[in-house]
Amino acid sequence: MGTRFLRHFFEPRSLAVIGASEKPHSMGGLVIRNLQEAGFPGPVWAVNPKGYKDVFGRPCVKHVRDLPEVPDLAVICSPVDTVPRLIEQLGRFGVKATMVLAGGSHLDDRGRDGGSIRERMLRAARRSGIRVLGPECLGVVVPGRKLNATYASQPIRPGRVAYLGQSGMLGNAMIDWAAGRGIGFSHLVTLGDSVDVLLPDLIDYINQYAPSQAILLHLEYIRDAQHFMTALREASRHRLVLAIKSGRTPQSELSGVPPTPGIDNRDVIFDAALARAGVVRVDDSDELFDALETLSRMKPLRGDRLAIVSNGLGPAMLAIDKLISSGGRLAEFDGATCQALREGDFDMTLPGRNPVDLGGNASPEKMVNALEIVASDANVDAVLVVHAPTRLAPSKITAEAIVANRKRFRRNLLTSWMGLEEALSARHESNLAGIPTYVSPEKAVKAFMHMVDYQRVQALLQETPPSLPFTATPEIRARCRTLIEQAKEQGRECLTHSETAQVLEAYGIPVAPSRYCSTPEEGAQAATDFNESMALKVVHEHNCVPYRYRRHPHKLSAGLLQDLETHEQVAEGMRRLEAKVCEKFPDITIREYCLQPMQRGKHSMQLCAGVTRDAVFGPVIVFGIGGYKVNVLADRHVALPPLNMTLADDLVSRTHAAKLIREHSRDPQCDIQRLCQILIKLSQMASDLPEMKGLELNPLLLNRDGLMAVDFAMDLGMPARYAIMPYPEELREWVILDNGMQVEVRPIRAEDAPLITSFHTQLSEESIRFRYFHHKADLTKRDLSLLAHINYDRQMAFIAEHHRDDDSKEMLGVVRVWNDPDNIRTEFSVIIRDDLHGQGLGSLLMNKMIRYCKSVGTLEMFGKIMVDNHPMRALMKHLGFRMHYNMEEQVVDASLRLNEPQSEWQRHRLESQPD
Repeated sequence: MGTRFLRHFFEPRSLAVIGASEKPHSMGGLVIRNLQEAGFPGPVWAVNPKGYKDVFGRPCVKHVRDLPEVPDLAVICSPVDTVPRLIEQLGRFGVKATMVLAGGSHLDDRGRDGGSIRERMLRAARRSGIRVLGPECLGVVVPGRKLNATYASQPIRPGRVAYLGQSGMLGNAMIDWAAGRGIGFSHLVTLGDSVDVLLPDLIDYINQYAPSQAILLHLEYIRDAQHFMTALREASRHRLVLAIKSGRTPQSELSGVPPTPGIDNRDVIFDAALARAGVVRVDDSDELFDALETLSRMKPLRGDRLAIVSNGLGPAMLAIDKLISSGGRLAEFDGATCQALREGDFDMTLPGRNPVDLGGNASPEKMVNALEIVASDANVDAVLVVHAPTRLAPSKITAEAIVANRKRFRRNLLTSWMGLEEALSARHESNLAGIPTYVSPEKAVKAFMHMVDYQRVQALLQETPPSLPFTATPEIRARCRTLIEQAKEQGRECLTHSETAQVLEAYGIPVAPSRYCSTPEEGAQAATDFNESMALKVVHEHNCVPYRYRRHPHKLSAGLLQDLETHEQVAEGMRRLEAKVCEKFPDITIREYCLQPMQRGKHSMQLCAGVTRDAVFGPVIVFGIGGYKVNVLADRHVALPPLNMTLADDLVSRTHAAKLIREHSRDPQCDIQRLCQILIKLSQMASDLPEMKGLELNPLLLNRDGLMAVDFAMDLGMPARYAIMPYPEELREWVILDNGMQVEVRPIRAEDAPLITSFHTQLSEESIRFRYFHHKADLTKRDLSLLAHINYDRQMAFIAEHHRDDDSKEMLGVVRVWNDPDNIRTEFSVIIRDDLHGQGLGSLLMNKMIRYCKSVGTLEMFGKIMVDNHPMRALMKHLGFRMHYNMEEQVVDASLRLNEPQSEWQRHRLESQPD
């Protein structure tokens, strides 16, 4: 639904609380009291049909229509069965946003009056366009605006972390925990059952309009994976995002989503999705609270090197074990630090080394001096203090000394005051001073690793992937789609073995030599083509379905005969298999028989690769150990398409198969690269063939001769909806410029970063200033990531590319747009290489982008042009843009209406600031 009217939830000027009274257990009464305690500055009205004069000093009316003015936000605390009627009344009255705090298990019970409560709520909301948060939500808290429209029991401090959750009770626990630690929030929202406003809507709003430095997410289920992934990927580019998800096991998965073929536990798909979006995942509620502590009180890290200062070696060793097992690094001190530690006689056990063990008699002064030396080392990114109380070094006094000298330490500081009674006061002192503190060294290290993991996922997102090894041509796609259409016309939901082989060969995936036959006579004739032992497989409906064997893992080889030596044995084998199939499955038609040479020897490793389809996230790439071991080893890892070589390598490296290859292969790097190329091709198939439901290559043999798919299956379904929009191949086109140069105009892709870098070096200072509004000599790694690695469902960039005679490529120009989440407005920019001005390239790129934006329903295109950029102003005028001089910013605003609004709120958004 986008961010339409969400401002009314977070920045309301007035509120109405429906169902409020002064009764002790009145939820509405609690909301009014929380608003008063937070100091909300605007008018607040109560609505209650019993006709109270006021509720806690706030005026009360009987009906919504009796309110003196239209409130920005309505909070419904009435019984849930009255909510659809109330939403209807509020919408007619002109209210733009309402929260429903009431709930119940009967929301989906269908009555005789037009559907379930949930359906009637949504229908009522859509009639007027009012946005609905809930039912069963906790409410909204924005401490910076003195807004606490919840029934929470604690006041909430301002902070820099936004908490967005799907559970009201977990939100309550988060509020109470944060109050006890003196931690605040920039925003806190829980969605409850999410009838209208969804989690991605809130993520988009926070990302666009909130100053939050980090977002903490609690997930229970996802409804629209594409919207979710787009919002997450956008948000994680600008701030740290951490997430916890309940329902990690099939037993706790309550969404009713069917299992994903080939995947034992769907949680691995969530893992892959969050990692792909640049989100750090926490495993449990303890980690969630610790993550909030870390995010609220630590500055961004420069690296992953941790120094440890403790008053005992044992606790320090616990911290080191956790650090190394979590993938962190123990800082190595430079020479000056080592010398200073030795001269000061600080270390009892490992003089001059990390960890620094000050011993049980370490005084607070000694702890402070050691911390100052360690924190000044350039090789240290953060320092962990681990302290156990002793008579000579009480925890509280030591904590007070560290707090008093906090400004002397140049690095992020974490503390772990071990114990309960005395350590409690030390943790209290650290809390008051805003120093992150944890009950155990392991918890402190885990919290540190959250920040490190964020750096790592961001580095992966910003890494420029190598060029793609394969791109499907229109001919390849047309050939495979024809096979799929023919199968569907025949009423089949699967391709035969031979048809699947044709698809694989079209995409350059090596397939074992095969002969297909229908009768024993044809089989005997085909056997003469092989001078070695053969394998014979019968192909019918049941074994054309990928991942089907998971239901009967002990029958993996059913329908297969091996080590056939002569053509007579092949003919007899076909008769035996036919009789066996007819006996077990009398209603099934045998499609064909597949004859292959045996593939033993050559130190072959059996792998499994393919594509499956998840009910939420759509197509998913699968890779791991294959053959009969596939169920036993459970080595199947997943990634969301589209893949590039970097992402494919990351998928392969997570498997046991990669470890075996590195241990036993003659050329591990070459073999892993071959596997990555196969995964790229599978990813391309998932993008090109939306009706491909599943594809399994098992076994996929890897040996000294290379890779070969021996057995495979492919089934069909409805066109897929992708979690991440694939590369839009259909938008590529060839054009000829005024100077006769042939140019390809196509959407940009992540692999184009080197082209962008080279293009940027050929631009004049004036062209760069016109594009970026200031001089930008070089593009950083982050710049390249933002420019090349885009979300195609919210951004688009077309580049003009020229292919030189030596097959190298050069970039001539680029036009790009950034859509708002509601697809109302899109902001454009265009830049052409200086030596190509006047060749019609700027007009060509802009016209292509205008056609594209019209086709996706965007209402208006706008951009800002520097006053002295006369060629661009002339081009915009030629294209029909309206020009307006912006005195405040000293630029020219250009805008072009692309489509007419279809609703009042769209018209309102066009005529005013984003709402």
